[in-house]
Amino acid sequence: SLLWVARPGLLFQGDKQSSCHPLSLSWALGYNSSLAVHSLAGGEDRVLLYVCSHTAVIHDILGGQQYHLQGHANTISCLCVSEDRRWVATADGGPDPLVIVWDTFSGIPVRTIFDSHPGGGVAAVAISRDARYLVTISAGRAQKVCVWRWTSPTESPVCSTELRPEFGLQDFVVFNPQNPHEFVSNSKTQVIFYLWSDASLQYSTPPLTKQTFNSVVGHFSQSAFHFNNTQALTGTSAGKLVLWDTARALSLSEEAQVQPHSTKATKLVPMQRSSITVLMVLESCIVTGDVKGRVKFYNGRLQLLACYSHSGVGPICSISFSKPPPEPPDAASACSSTGSQPFTTGNFILSTSDATVLHVATDGTNFEKIMEEAKKATTAIACHPRQALLAVGSHCGLLKVWDYQQPKYLVSRIFTEAGIQCLSYDPEGCFLAAGFTDGSVYILDAISLQSCCEAFRFSQGAVTHISFSHDSEYLATADEKYAVTVYKRVLQNGQRCWEHLAGLHSHYKPIRSILFGVQLDSNEPRLLSLGEDRQLVEYDLSSSSKDQLVISHRDRVEQVAVPLCLAWYPQFGTESFILTANSCYKMKLYNTTTKMCRKTLLGPTYGSPLEKIQILPTRSTTDPQKCYLAYVTKDKVGLQILPVDGNPHKSSAFICHPDGVSDLACSYDGRYIFTAGGNDRTVLKWEVNLNALEAAASLGGEDLVPFYSLLEGGREGEFFRELEDYFYYVQLRSQGIDALETRQVSTHIPLEEIPSVMRAMGFYPSEEEIEEMINEVKFSEYVDTGEQVTKINLGDFIKLYINHRPAFGLSMKAIRRAFQVLGYDNENGDKVIDRGDLLLLLQCREAGFTSSHTGEHMTEDELAQCLAALLGRHSAGGRFDLDTCDPSG
Repeated sequence: SLLWVARPGLLFQGDKQSSCHPLSLSWALGYNSSLAVHSLAGGEDRVLLYVCSHTAVIHDILGGQQYHLQGHANTISCLCVSEDRRWVATADGGPDPLVIVWDTFSGIPVRTIFDSHPGGGVAAVAISRDARYLVTISAGRAQKVCVWRWTSPTESPVCSTELRPEFGLQDFVVFNPQNPHEFVSNSKTQVIFYLWSDASLQYSTPPLTKQTFNSVVGHFSQSAFHFNNTQALTGTSAGKLVLWDTARALSLSEEAQVQPHSTKATKLVPMQRSSITVLMVLESCIVTGDVKGRVKFYNGRLQLLACYSHSGVGPICSISFSKPPPEPPDAASACSSTGSQPFTTGNFILSTSDATVLHVATDGTNFEKIMEEAKKATTAIACHPRQALLAVGSHCGLLKVWDYQQPKYLVSRIFTEAGIQCLSYDPEGCFLAAGFTDGSVYILDAISLQSCCEAFRFSQGAVTHISFSHDSEYLATADEKYAVTVYKRVLQNGQRCWEHLAGLHSHYKPIRSILFGVQLDSNEPRLLSLGEDRQLVEYDLSSSSKDQLVISHRDRVEQVAVPLCLAWYPQFGTESFILTANSCYKMKLYNTTTKMCRKTLLGPTYGSPLEKIQILPTRSTTDPQKCYLAYVTKDKVGLQILPVDGNPHKSSAFICHPDGVSDLACSYDGRYIFTAGGNDRTVLKWEVNLNALEAAASLGGEDLVPFYSLLEGGREGEFFRELEDYFYYVQLRSQGIDALETRQVSTHIPLEEIPSVMRAMGFYPSEEEIEEMINEVKFSEYVDTGEQVTKINLGDFIKLYINHRPAFGLSMKAIRRAFQVLGYDNENGDKVIDRGDLLLLLQCREAGFTSSHTGEHMTEDELAQCLAALLGRHSAGGRFDLDTCDPSG
C-alpha cells in the first residue's frame, strides 16, 4: 500500500482542517542546534526532523510544509530515530518528563511513558535497531538508566540501575546494532558499557586516563559499536579514537542471565588535531565529524577512505544519512585498505553548532545550505502593519524578514557590533527600528534593511523597548538603565531624517512598557511609560525641547502588586481607558485622563502573570464591538475576549516556549500571533480561531454562572449561603438591629457596607483597595447618566468579590515569609520578633516607607479594635469596649 512506502508526513498532506482550538501552531522558525537533525527521506527529498522548543518538527524543505509533533509540556531534551525512520522517540527535561514514541508517517503518538525520570527529566535516549527497545538516562547528579519495551503496555521499565555521580553526566547513549541487549553511554570523562536482561541491568566502567597510554585523552564526545561486534569506539576532544575490546558470551538470548563482561581500552588512536564531535558506524564504515566542519570516512582498520569539508561549515553536531547507503557489489573491498574500488556512500545531512543545516551530495562534494537560523537567543519580533512580513532579530546580530504566508525568507542583515533586543515597524511600514544590547538604535528601511541614518547611541544600557508614534513623527525607546529616550523626525536639506530629541531617567526600576497614543482633543501623539516602580509616567512631547524631556503626569498605579504590561483599551463606550496587568493576576482599567482606577478584574491565571499584551487587530468583516486581547505569560500564549470582566471562560492559553517567552507580535489582519522564545532560539506562528474561543466562552455559561463556579462549592455550596446570610444581615444592621417596625427587604446593600461583607468572607482589603472598590461601583454609570451609584446587589457584589480578592487566596507560606522579613535571628538561629516591636511596626513603620510603597500604618485605636476582636473582647452588640481591657503589661 502507499502508506508504507510514502515519505514521512504523508498523512498530513492536503488542506489542513480548521483547528478546534483558539490557537494552533502553524509554523516554527529556528531549531535547537544542540540536538541532532535527522534526515527522514531518501534520494533528493529534503525531509528533516529536528526539535523546536517543546515540539518535534518534520520539515519538508522542498514541499514547503511542516508537521508538528506536539505533546511535551517541557522543552525536548533529546530524541532518536529508528533505523527505518518510521519511529521517533522524544523526551523532555522537565519536572514531570514524558517519553513519547511517534509514528512519523501519521504523526500520531503511539506510546507515551509517564514519570520515567521524575524531577530532573531525561538527558539521553536511544532506540534499538529492531525498534523494540528504548533506553533512557535521567538528568541530574544521580542518574538512573532504564530499558523500556515500549511496544508493551506495562508502565515500568524492563530493568534499571543507578549510576554514581563521579561518572559525570552521561548525555549520550547508543545500542549495539547487532545486539539489542547491549548499549554504551558516555559523559565527558567516563564511558560505560551495559548488558541487560529482564532480570537485571549490569554495567562496567573501564578506566582510561592520561597514564593509561601515556598520552592526552581529552573529553569524550560520542561512542559507537564497531561492526565487527567485538570492539567499540569513542571520539575525544583531542582528536583521538579510543578502541575498546569487549569480552562477551558467544550468544545471548533475551532470557539468558546477563553476566557482566570485561571491557578495557586497548588503543588510543590519534586521528587528527581538531576535536571529534560526532562518531557513528554505518554498515561497513566509521564516520566522524569535527569542530572544523569536516566529515571523514574510515574503514574497519581506521584507514581514511574519504573526507568532505567546506570552508563555511562550523563545528558539526550531527550527521544523518537518509537511509543506510547502498553497498557496492563488494562492500568489503570498497572499504578495504587497498582502496581498489572507489568509495561510495549516500548523501547526508549535516547540522552544526552555529545553527546551520547542510545537504552534502557525495558524488560531487557539494555542500548545499538548506537552513541557517539564529545562533543565539531570539529576543525580538515585529509584524509589518500592512503586509504579511515578520522581522526577527537575535542576540547574534542576525535580522531576518520573513514572508509568513509563503512561507519564505526575503532579506537579512547581520550586525556584528551587538545583539538585537527589540524591533518595531512604523505605522506606515516604511521604517524598521531596532534596539541593540549595547544601547544603540538603528532606523532601517523596511524593505532593504539599509540604514536610513547614522546609528544613535544615547542609551547607557541595552534598549529593551522601542515604539513609533501613530504619525511616525516620534520614536521612543526604553533601556535597562531605566531611561526613556525620544527621537524626532525632522527636515534637513529638504530630506526627512531623524534626530535625538531628549532622554530622561524617569523610573528607578525596570521599565515594563512604553506606549504611544493619541490626544483625545487633537491628533497629537502622547507617550506613556510604565515601570516596576509602580509609576505610570506621561510625557509632554509638545513642550519638550532638545535635551529636555518634560513629564506632564506621574501617577502611582499599584499599591502592592507590580505592573507588568500596558495597552490602550478599545473604545467600548463613552469613557476611554488604559489597560494594565500586574503580578497578582489582576487587570486594571484606568481613565486615560484622570488615571483613576475604574475597574479591577481577575485576569488569566495560567501559572504565571501576563508579561506582554496586545490588542488583536480586528478584521474588517467582524463586529466592531468584538475585540480580543493577545497575551503571553512566562511560558504560554493566549487570547482573551474583550471587554474583560473576570469570566475565566473568556480566556485560553497554550504552552509556547517552556523556557520563557521573550516577545509577542500580531499580524496586521489579526489572523496570526507570533511568539519568540529567547534562549530556545525559535519563533512560533500561531493561527487564530476566534470562533473556537467564542464557543468555549458560550459553553462556560452566561451572566453569573461562570462566577458561581469560582466560589467554593458553587451556587449550591455553603460559601454562597454564608455570603447571602451576611448580605441580608447587613440590611438588618443598616436598618438598626433593635428596630421593631416592619423590615424593608431589598436586593441591595449600601456601598459603605462593602468592606464589612468582604472581611466577613475572609478577604481583608487595604484602605486603598476599599476606596477603589467603592469608586468602581459609585462611578460605574456616571459617564452615561451623570449620577453616582449608592448601592450594590448580590450578583454585582459576587463579581466585585471575585475580581478583587487575591487570585489564589492568602497562604501560610506568604505569612511566614512576611514574619521572616520582619523578624530577626535569636541565639538558636530561629526567626523571632518581640511583641513590642511588632506593635510598633504596625503603628509606625509603614508610614516611613518610600512613596512607592504605600503601606498603611494602623492608628492606636484601630490596633486596639483588632486586638480586642482577636482576643474575644467584643460585647454582644458586636462592638468592643476598651474599658474591659487590662492595660497593665
